[in-house]
Amino acid sequence: MAKDVEVNGFNPGLIVLLVIGGLVLTFLIGNYVLYVYAQKTLPPKKKKPISKKKMKKERLKQGVSAPGE
Repeated sequence: MAKDVEVNGFNPGLIVLLVIGGLVLTFLIGNYVLYVYAQKTLPPKKKKPISKKKMKKERLKQGVSAPGE
């Protein structure tokens, strides 16, 4: 007694997969758009100023005496 059963609509697992996949894709695309926007609009980060002690060490490494010595 085999009956042919017609399946109406989508498989619920497929719907969940599509919804989660869509959300992940939206999240990734949104992050990329924000990243590109931030690169264009935000000013570049300022570098930390080098301390006098560090500058003195670098000069000694290069063989140039620091001023005031």
